[in-house]
Amino acid sequence: MAAVNVNALPVLIVGAGPTGLACAMSLARARAPVRLIDRSPRPAAHSRAIGIQARTLELFEQHRLVEPILEIGHRLRAANLYSHGTRLARLDFDPLHTRYPYLLCLEQPATERVMTEHLAALGVQIERGVELVGLRQDAAQVEAQLTHADGRQEICRAAYVVGADGAHSAVRHLLGLSFAGQTFEQTFVLADLQIVSDLSDDEFHMFASADGLAGIIPMGAGRHRFIADHVTDGAAPQDGADDTAQPSLDLCRTIAEGRAHHPMMLSELSWSSYFHINSRMVERLRAQRVFLAGDAAHIHSPAGAQGMNTGIQEALNLGWKLACALTGRGGDALLDTYQVERHPIERDVLRQTAFVTQLAEAERGPLKLLRERVMPVLAAFGPLRDAARLMVSELAIQYRRSPLTLERVLDGGPRAGERAPDALVHVVDGPLGRAPGTARLYDLHDPAYFSLFVLVELPRGEEAALDAAASLAAPEIKRDPELERLSEGIEAALPGVVRIWRVTDAGDDDASSLTLTYGRTRPAFYLVRPDGYIGARGRPASDASALARHCETWFLHAHQTG
Repeated sequence: MAAVNVNALPVLIVGAGPTGLACAMSLARARAPVRLIDRSPRPAAHSRAIGIQARTLELFEQHRLVEPILEIGHRLRAANLYSHGTRLARLDFDPLHTRYPYLLCLEQPATERVMTEHLAALGVQIERGVELVGLRQDAAQVEAQLTHADGRQEICRAAYVVGADGAHSAVRHLLGLSFAGQTFEQTFVLADLQIVSDLSDDEFHMFASADGLAGIIPMGAGRHRFIADHVTDGAAPQDGADDTAQPSLDLCRTIAEGRAHHPMMLSELSWSSYFHINSRMVERLRAQRVFLAGDAAHIHSPAGAQGMNTGIQEALNLGWKLACALTGRGGDALLDTYQVERHPIERDVLRQTAFVTQLAEAERGPLKLLRERVMPVLAAFGPLRDAARLMVSELAIQYRRSPLTLERVLDGGPRAGERAPDALVHVVDGPLGRAPGTARLYDLHDPAYFSLFVLVELPRGEEAALDAAASLAAPEIKRDPELERLSEGIEAALPGVVRIWRVTDAGDDDASSLTLTYGRTRPAFYLVRPDGYIGARGRPASDASALARHCETWFLHAHQTG
């Protein structure tokens, strides 16, 4: 992004969990000033969240931090649902069109550590032991009252504040926003321990029975996360407020024996906790210059490993918009699209996770019938399996109805508002003196910028793929009037914040080829937003002017934020 004025007020992010870290990463990569505070003096040693979905891994790749996460994570390639010892359904992730066709199992503290190190490389350090105790805002700024660990008081003047401070969010309470929803009555158990069984170590397993639900999630090296509901242990806290009570190894063994109906040996309990499930969300994600994200905005059942991933992705959605606002390239209308785009997704996640939880727990009635009799039939139906994979992996998240999207019909390819999938391409030319060569789109896209990918035709013939692609670097291609008008229009509408790439097929015809991924229309353009979603697509000859006007409206002639 274009550089922010050195005297500009920072964005204050409250909460240094995955959501706050992701928002800070997005801002710091765009060279926007940011402060990240957390009232805890040190990172949490344990957490409930252990699953990183495929879409989150794709976004981590674009931010250049996926490799260290893959090195320490454990890959789960399928999910299984059993009832009274019989497997009802199996959902495998292998058919997903992504480089990450699996759920990556990694404890949240480890994920946070990698993100924190990456953020430090961008010049941002977490300020720990700093608590937000007051908020006051006007049309120009937010005044945040902070208390430091040594008792020192500070008034922080910020351009915007992002509340990413969890389910008991101080930001949400200071704004006086309601957190409507319900608390489920059941007490749940979480435990990390060793399990020996003949169950696959690269799949996770959920067991439904008349006694309740139990789940076994492999974490690698024999370690497993164990989860169960409807716990009636006398030591279990009834209101979820007792943080000292811990489930015993014997309790976990008893639950597994009664519900899994599968021989296994549990040992070496390293951590355990009781908790209650809440399903709550705010109605507004924005109050003037203050925004909510992650658990501060919504909490729900852990079914499907959606919570942490949802928070990270909405933080990246918000981060680039705040960066635009700080550089004067976005006003209230752009910031309002955070609510427009993310609130429906949060609402759907709450509904889906609540339904899955109730379905798995059902002891009688229609839901039990659906689970026991109908689900096996539905699970064998290919289109429904595909839809379930896309939903769980979060690859199905899209903003097609957002006012930020400009859609034109092309011959195949993802639509405006959908995620920009990765593809293997041959670069004809690009910014920063980039020489022609083979690359992946995710390697070309920088989340600090918009990326305009112009797809040009691969000449027919029997030449070797690289020779044919290299011939496109000839001057006559570069001087194509339609492509020149497209480039000039977008550079005028997004000065200094867009990078233009001309690409063609790399000669491969597998699932990652440009044609199979982005369709057959040539020439065509795809404008990718900093958060990895397609903002616009069309044909240079007929849609270049519409693209320029669209970008001018949102990012050049934007009204000042009030």
